[in-house]
Parts: sequence; structure tokens; C-alpha cells
Amino acid sequence: MSAVATTVLAPTKDLLRFLTCGSVDDGKSTLIGRLLFDSHNLLDDQLALLVDDSRRHGTRGAEMDYALLLDGLAAEREQGITIDVAYRFFATARRKFIVADTPGHEQYTRNMVTGASTADLAILLVDARKGLLPQTRRHSHIVALLGIREVVLAVNKMDLVDYSSAVFARIADEYREFAARIGIEHSTCIPVSAAHGDNLIEPSSQMPWYQGASLLRHLETVPIPDRASTQPMRFPVQWVNRPNADFRGYAGTLVSGQLRPGDRVRVLPSGRESVVARIVTAAGDLEQAAAGQAITLTLRDELDISRGDVIAAAAQPPMIGNQFEATLIWMNEAPLLRGRSYLMKIGCRTVQATVAPLKYRIDVNTLEHQPTDLLALNDIGVAELSLDQDIAFAPYAESRELGGFILIDRISQQTVGAGLLHFALRRSDNVHWQAIDIGKPAHARQKQQKPCVLWFTGLSGAGKSTIANLVEKQLHAIGRHTYLLDGDNVRHGLNKDLGFTEADRVENIRRVAEVAKLMVDAGLIVLTAFISPFRSERGMARALFAADEFIEVFIDTPLSTAENRDVKGLYQKARRGQLKNFTGVDSPYEAPLRPELLIDTASQSAEQSATRIVEYLRAHGRLWT
Repeated sequence: MSAVATTVLAPTKDLLRFLTCGSVDDGKSTLIGRLLFDSHNLLDDQLALLVDDSRRHGTRGAEMDYALLLDGLAAEREQGITIDVAYRFFATARRKFIVADTPGHEQYTRNMVTGASTADLAILLVDARKGLLPQTRRHSHIVALLGIREVVLAVNKMDLVDYSSAVFARIADEYREFAARIGIEHSTCIPVSAAHGDNLIEPSSQMPWYQGASLLRHLETVPIPDRASTQPMRFPVQWVNRPNADFRGYAGTLVSGQLRPGDRVRVLPSGRESVVARIVTAAGDLEQAAAGQAITLTLRDELDISRGDVIAAAAQPPMIGNQFEATLIWMNEAPLLRGRSYLMKIGCRTVQATVAPLKYRIDVNTLEHQPTDLLALNDIGVAELSLDQDIAFAPYAESRELGGFILIDRISQQTVGAGLLHFALRRSDNVHWQAIDIGKPAHARQKQQKPCVLWFTGLSGAGKSTIANLVEKQLHAIGRHTYLLDGDNVRHGLNKDLGFTEADRVENIRRVAEVAKLMVDAGLIVLTAFISPFRSERGMARALFAADEFIEVFIDTPLSTAENRDVKGLYQKARRGQLKNFTGVDSPYEAPLRPELLIDTASQSAEQSATRIVEYLRAHGRLWT
């Protein structure tokens, strides 16, 4: 009788992703470093490097400085704080872990948001001597907003308060009350001393009054949510794979649900349907794909599918919308302004988003909703967003992938904010484009011209209105159809409710750009004479028009020259402090980087400038003969 060999596979250990957060210098890096050290997750060379780094960079005298295991940047070691997000992998007999050590300083809150965006649990540290601080509450609020429902409050530095149970109880009670108010479902409070290892791996003899689990034991046993496998199938397309004429596949990661060949799917936002033909991977075709797998799909039908589209279960598709209420976490020194346009990246799709209105900011200490026209660095607020196209979405509470997004500055391309979609606004379903038989081409043929907008920009007193008026007179004399939108005139009617704050200036230009677009659709040559001091708003205006329809005309006049003219006496009032937010005095002007026309008023008269602009229109085929 021959023996049959059998192989018994050990059960696969699950993975817990967690982050450490809290105020600056609360001991986050020290806690994780000591946890790695005491759980024997360091290699010999890492130990040797820790000993050497502690001697050269440490802040604890002759003792080892465990924070140096996480603080990898030179600036971090010099300042003794965490700046970047440091990720570490470690494992115990029960579970695998990926930990994100995030900064505590307010300046780097955006890095904390990055670490929290993929975490299942948060360890929030507080210094036992200081208790809950504004940054503690801010990080707790962000944790709650990002859908993390398991929070550990690690009350650190208990050795510096003589391991007092009363101190711990006061902080724990205060935090539990706050956590319940902001929607954190499960909060566990553990007293620790990261520097000495108390209650990290084993219960501490210094705190016999604490009867709960140690930090590591809690991390090993806390339930891990598995929402992705129970949700409907969602597959954002990252790349359309066309290696040859015989293969067209759609590559990406299955973010939720399961998928099999033969499943009927719907492509969004187009709404077209087909059937899955194959599930392709580098290792061969699959009979079934599960959430988290990177795959390539092929469909039975040839559909127009692009990066950013979402392939979903036909019977359970996500919603479609272009106007939303959303929570915003602002992460940039320059404030978010009502009416300003940004790029919005949600999943694999990038669209244009305008913030209007900005409903309120949230006081992280009192949770009060405060009316505001802007969000400053680290502010959290709620706004309505208007997109330039439909997207497939789900509320963030249901799907991080289809409900979470970032905002990107159109000019600098920097990430300036993160957001969470709540719901589509009802009017998105009620307002539709009405088909019109007489469109822009028909209007243009009738007027024998190619419509466009001449966007005059420059300082007050530069000569914008004067030159624009002369251009319109020349065009009118040769029978062209025009309209001049002047900054002062518009503020008597359409924009009379706006002041001169930065937020109002943004809204002023947004409205003018929309009106100019309607007039261009009517076949007119539109002239706008506005300071329009910010590149972002001029970029937003440009984006509303076809590539050759927006002609930026920079009336380049030195500030001293414009101020000497001062026909209206505005500069004098601004210098005396009687006019606030005056461009060139106490509000900036951002000169165009690549205008279609640069008019130097120091070298040519207003009449010569106007003639040059008309000749530009003629040379570029705007004035039909």
C-alpha cells in the first residue's frame, strides 16, 4: 500500500491597515518604532542602524530613540517631528499589518488625509499631560469623514503623569463623548507609555488598574470590515488596452463585488450594456474575479469606452450626476473660494468642478456649522459642486472609490483638497439641455464672422476699457456684430450684489464668462474689459470656449503708469486705506503667462493698439469677407 502525500496549507493571515495620527510630538513614531522592536519585527541590520542613529540623532540621551525607525527624512530627524507619511509592514502569528505613521503638525494635515484614505483603523495619540487638543479633534473628524469606524485612543506618556488612573479616565471619558458626536462607532481607550513599552505588547505592571487588552492584542483581534466583497460589482477603467486590431481590453482593479464571464454589465456614464467575454490576467484567463484583483476585461460588443468610465453590474448600476453636495477638506495655503473652478479627480476620471455655493465650515472643537465664503488651510466644510460632465458615483459612505475625490489647482497642478460626495442634487435630474435648431454655426454664417471672445485683462487704469471701446468701434464700422462687457457696467446690474473680496472677484468673473459664452453661441464677437486678476479664473473662462475662441489680450501697463493716470482716483483712495482689496495695492494681480496678444501701452497709443487687435482678428480668419 503506497502512502499518499498530502499538503496542509496554513490559513492565510488577514491584513489590517491602520494609521497613527494626533497632534505634533504626541509620540506617534516612538509608539510604532517601539511596537516593531518589542514584537521582534526588526532585522539585525535595522537594529544596528537604530543604535547608531540613536547615538547621532536621538533625543533620549543614552536610550534608544525608536522614533528614528519611522522618521526617514533628514528634516524629520533635525526637527524631531514627522513630515511625510511613513509606511511599514509587519506581522505577528495572528495577523499582517500595514501601518501609516502620519504627521501631527497642522501644516501637514494633507499627509494625514493620505494615510487615512486607505486605513481600516486609526490609532489616535494624545499626550496625557495635555489631553485633547484642536488637532486631536481635527484628526478625529477626518477619520470619521473617511469612514474609519474603529479608533484606538492611545493616551501616551503615562509615565510623565505617574501612571495616574484619574488622568486617563478624564481623557478617555472626554474623548468617548466627542467620538460619539462625530459618528465614530467604536472607540477603545488604552493607556500607554511608548518610550517604555507599557501596554504595547503585554499588560503593564505600572498600570494594574487597567484591565483591557494591550495595543498589539487589540490590533490582532479587532474585526476587519469587508465591505468590498458584499457590494455590487464596480470596475473603473484605468486603461484601454489595444495591442493589436484583434484585441480590445479594459484594464483596471475590481473595487467591489465579483465578476464572471457571461455577466451582463453596464458602462457608465453612457449607459450602454454588454456581456463579459473574458477576464484576462498575466497568468491566464479567470473564471471569476473578486474585489481587489487587477484584471483586463473584454466584452462581446464593440463599445466606446474610455479611461474613467465605470463598468458595473447591469442590474445594480451606480448613480449618475453632475451636481453634488460634498464635504471638503482643504489642504492648501491659498484658500478655497466660492465660485472658483478646479480639476476634480474621482477614480480614474478627471473633470472640471466649480464650488458654488460654499455652504459652511465646521468648527472642529464645537462642531458648529459656520457660514463662510472660503475654506482656509486644514478647514473642513460642506459645499455644492457643479461638474462640466456627468460621472458615475456612489456616496462615500458606500464606496470610497466612487465617492472620494481630490481637487487640483488648474494652474499649478497641485492637489489642494480632498472631498467626499454625499448625494447628487435633485435638480441634476430635472434640468436638461434643450435641443435648439439654430445654433452657433448658423448664427456665425448669418453675421459673416467667426465668433470669439476678446478677454482684456490688466491693472485698473491700464486702458482696457478705452482700447476695447476703440476695437468695438472699428469692428462696428466694418459691419461686424459685437458686444462689450465692461467691468464697471456689469457691476451696475448682473453683479451688483458682489463686492471686491477675493471670493466676490472669483464669482464676478465666473458670471461674466458664462454670459460671454452665451453671446459667442449667438455668433457675436464679445469684448470683456475686466481686471480679472487671477490666472485661475481666466483659465476657467478659457475652458468654457473652443480652443480658438478665447483670445486673451494683456494690456501690459506698469503699476506706476496706471497709478499716475488714476482717472477715477481709486489708487489714491486705496493708498489711504479707503478701498480694501484693490488690485496692485493690497490685492495681487497675476499677469498672463502666454496671452494671445500682449499690448504694450508704453510703446503704442490706444488707437494703434485697437488697430493691431482688429488686424489680429482679420489674420486669424475671424472676419469673413
